[in-house]
Amino acid sequence: MNPFFTQVYEIVKQIPPGKVVSYGLVARLLGRPRAAREVGRAMRYCPEGLPWQRVVMADGSVTGGLFADMRRLLLEAEEVTFLADGRVDMEKCQWDWSTGIGLSN
Repeated sequence: MNPFFTQVYEIVKQIPPGKVVSYGLVARLLGRPRAAREVGRAMRYCPEGLPWQRVVMADGSVTGGLFADMRRLLLEAEEVTFLADGRVDMEKCQWDWSTGIGLSN
């Protein structure tokens, strides 16, 4: 497996229910601030059981093509707050990774 993808998955599996992070933040946490699209690619191939729904666009937009509606339903079930325009309320729901991240090398 791609080592970068493995690092992405290590971060994503630590995001608690009811919280989200952006693709860009995951990339920055891995020291690759310009790799948000690569994080997105990793999420497209993520292992089963990974909370893939918790990674959203920086503005709170829910992506996922045919799976966008499913992603939103999963987030709603976790009590993620949405704005009137359908985006995640990043101010309320963004994960404070500094208090709980543990990256293994």
